[in-house]
Amino acid sequence: MTDIKSMTVSQLQDLMVHLGDKPFRAKQIYGWMHGKLAASYDEMTNLPKSLREKLKEEYPLTVLEPVDVQVSRHDGTRKYLFRLYDGNVIESVLMKYRHGNSVCISSQVGCRMGCRFCASTIGGLTRNLLPSEMLDQIYRIQTLTGERVSNVVVMGTGEPLDNYDNLLRFIEILTSEEGLNISQRNLTVSTCGLVPMIERLAEEKLQITLALSLHAPNDKKRQELMPIARKYSMEEVLNACREYFQKTGRRITFEYSLVRGVNDFPEDAKELAGRIKDMNCHVNLIPVNPIKERDYRQATHQAVENFKIKLEKCGINVTIRREMGSDIDGACGQLRKRFIDKRESIKTDRK
Repeated sequence: MTDIKSMTVSQLQDLMVHLGDKPFRAKQIYGWMHGKLAASYDEMTNLPKSLREKLKEEYPLTVLEPVDVQVSRHDGTRKYLFRLYDGNVIESVLMKYRHGNSVCISSQVGCRMGCRFCASTIGGLTRNLLPSEMLDQIYRIQTLTGERVSNVVVMGTGEPLDNYDNLLRFIEILTSEEGLNISQRNLTVSTCGLVPMIERLAEEKLQITLALSLHAPNDKKRQELMPIARKYSMEEVLNACREYFQKTGRRITFEYSLVRGVNDFPEDAKELAGRIKDMNCHVNLIPVNPIKERDYRQATHQAVENFKIKLEKCGINVTIRREMGSDIDGACGQLRKRFIDKRESIKTDRK
């Protein structure tokens, strides 16, 4: 199947020529898909009916189907569950801030990175998402709410740099003038630390923010929490981040999930500060969301505050991530996992 919604304008022009139509139709189709967020070819009223019928028949339009939505009573955060064309489900989150709406999207169905405190990795990786499937999470949310999305975070289910080529195409289309035209500076891509891919991304010289999931001050603790740390040492990961800053001028964000009794001690903060004090960076402290499949617990409010104060005293820029949607399935992958568990349970009961 040719995924028309993942095509660039020039690729669409080639397709139009192939179909015996005029190349200028490419910009019209692109604008409908990525600017007006059309959910069907029937909406593309300035295209000849014959072309619309041909496209409908041969090039199905990727449009995600909303399956469930949870709305936080506390802050209006919305967590969406979307069904893909093959029956798989993914989740996305809309967070409302004073400065605008931010959407956190998934980049894969499942994840193979195995981070111990993350529900997304339970069950492993099913497949990569297409650029169109990454884009349409934003498009459907914007259509469903009627509100513009101004910031995008690729930090939901999956490791974005494990889906590198599709990620780059997604960024190209998302930031194009004919599409939503979201600034690269308003886009954050998270990674658990795939060193070769961070180095490759640095060469692209994009103006996106790189967020590294660090979660520990040393290799021993990081390996306990994140299997990828057995492949790439902290020194290798931090050097790749330094290179990213040198080539892009973009400050690095370090994500640090605080797990009670594991990585939330004052000495952890001191050691972390010593490792990153020479870097242009910002630390985002995250009180970890407990998940029933793991026995990790959220750090106490006092431990989080003490960690922040310790980092600040060492001259590190740090914030505590505001807990959004704490009354709904908050941790990455929880809503999806609950849906899959329920579906499997129904299948078992029918046997």
